[in-house]
Parts: sequence; structure tokens; C-alpha cells
Amino acid sequence: MRPLFEPALVNDAFGDPGLYVDFRDERRALLFDLGDVSALPPRKLLRLSDIFVSHAHLDHFVGFDHWLRVVLGRKPRAAMYGGPGFIGQVEHKLAAYTWNVVHRYEVALTIEAHELAPDGNCRHARFSSLRRFAREADEPWPRTGDVVLAEDRFRVRAAFLDHDIPCLAFALEESVHVNVWKNRLAELGLPTGPWLRAVKRAVVAGAPDDTPIEVQWRDRHGVHGTTRPLGELRGTLELVPGRRVGYVTDIRYTEENLRTLDGLLAGVDILFIESVFLDAETDHAERKNHLTAAQAGSIARRLGAKAVVPFHFSPRYEGRAAELQGKVQSAWRGAGC
Repeated sequence: MRPLFEPALVNDAFGDPGLYVDFRDERRALLFDLGDVSALPPRKLLRLSDIFVSHAHLDHFVGFDHWLRVVLGRKPRAAMYGGPGFIGQVEHKLAAYTWNVVHRYEVALTIEAHELAPDGNCRHARFSSLRRFAREADEPWPRTGDVVLAEDRFRVRAAFLDHDIPCLAFALEESVHVNVWKNRLAELGLPTGPWLRAVKRAVVAGAPDDTPIEVQWRDRHGVHGTTRPLGELRGTLELVPGRRVGYVTDIRYTEENLRTLDGLLAGVDILFIESVFLDAETDHAERKNHLTAAQAGSIARRLGAKAVVPFHFSPRYEGRAAELQGKVQSAWRGAGC
């Protein structure tokens, strides 16, 4: 099964938190947390359509300036999502600079800032380079349940966890995955190719069987094209549950947090989770409102995660990454339980 998106950490396990999610068939990506993003080349930063910030501690939001410098004058729009006070935090970032010429840039940038609140009173505001990034359209932002962003092919859900401040955890869920049976296509005399994207979108959207699909391909004899009804092509596809990715960082190990994660990420395919300290420093982890590696692994086991990727290791363990990773994996597998 070829997934819709491919997630990867921005930095190594000792670097600032950040998860870059690249969409395979589109020039698009999502980012979870905006810490140091200097490891991402400009082409990857320019692909970002939506950025989700767990909370505004320095190592989760310091990359805003670097990102802005790359995309300004080159990208028309980006959406950002964060917790309480997030709109003001974006506004203050932008207000730190002098914008006397930015309105003349050939490509105007609009930042859509979305602010989530534990009580459900969410807000939305807009910042445009055409108006020197003054706050506009500050108004309530209605959303359904825990869904932050919903599109035909995927959705992002979020829940607040306790880090001594509200901190967001995220679930990225592919709506449905469409497999293509190449042998069935061959029986129809059709090749694979980019035209299949239209078929997949039509099937997921529930389009009727008489929907016309343009089929085009190129071979050594030249360019060919035909039109087939969706109903004829439907048998070449298989719909399976989509991939689910979880992102969890900067949380206390409490039963309330665990119950919240149960509701957000139970059965997740791959869990990216902070693993800051070793168990010998459990008390220190509690004071810092972070997880130990064993706690992170036990959460992954509790959720039934099919895979777990730890990150956000404390720099005090530099050179001991394998030890932290081993503790996570051992607890996830239930070794010694």
C-alpha cells in the first residue's frame, strides 16, 4: 500500500521537535511544530500549506522567522494552528519587523492564524503582506468536535494535554486509501499514470458510475487518450482504511493525559512521541512536565500503536540515543511486563 503522505522528523532526536509530512503526489506538505527548521531546504518550506504548533515554547516556535524569510514574496498563503493566545503570538512575531515595502512584493503572503481553546471558543485572524501584516478578520472560528482541518483525503484532529500549560497533541488521518490493481488495469488495456489521481478522488468523493474519466498516457508510439466511465474503472481499485499518524510532545505522565490520548490516538499506525529522560530521572521528568523513555513506550503500547518513533531527547544524554530508543521499544513491546 502506497500511503498518501510520508512523515519524517525535521531534526535528529536531540534537536528541536518538528514533524514534516510530505504528500507524495502533490507539491504540498504539513508541519507539526515550528522549532529550528534550518535543516529543511527552501523547496520543502515552500511546500508547507499548514503548520500546527503544539505550544509556543521557544524550541517549538523559534523557526517562525526562518520560515517567514524563505516564503515571503514567494508563497501566497499558509495556515497556522495553535493554542490559547496563538493569534497574538503570531501578531507579535510579525510586529517585530518594519514592513514599509512588503506591500509591493509581486507575490503577496497571507497568513491564516487559527487559535484553539480548551473551552471550545476558538478564533481565526488573517495577516496580509498587502496591509503590512496588520491583524484582520479576527472572529470566532467554529469547528466540529476535535477536528482542526478536514479535506477530502485527510483530516487533522487535536486535543489539549497538560504540560503545566495547555499543549496540543495531533492526529493526522488519511480518509481512505485507494489501492490500484495493475493487473485489472492491464485487462482493460490501460496503463498506470497520473490520470489515476482523478479516479481515486472521484471514488473517494462518491462520484456516480457515469462520471467521465480522461485517460492519457505516453509510450514509444506517442501520446494516447480515451475517456472511460468511472463505473468501468471502479473494479480496478480497492478501498482500505487510511494511515493514521500521531504526534505527542511535552506532556506530563498523568492518567488524565493518558485518557485524552486514548480518545485521540487509539490504534494509531505510527506514533511520534517525546522521550526526554531516562527512568533514573523520573522525578526530574515530573518536575519538568515531560515523559521518560519508558513512559513514552508504555503510552505507545497502551494506544496499540503499530510503530513508535521517539524524539526530543534531553541533551544530557548526548551519545546515548540508543539507550533511550531501547527503553522506548522495550516498554512498547511489553518486555519485562
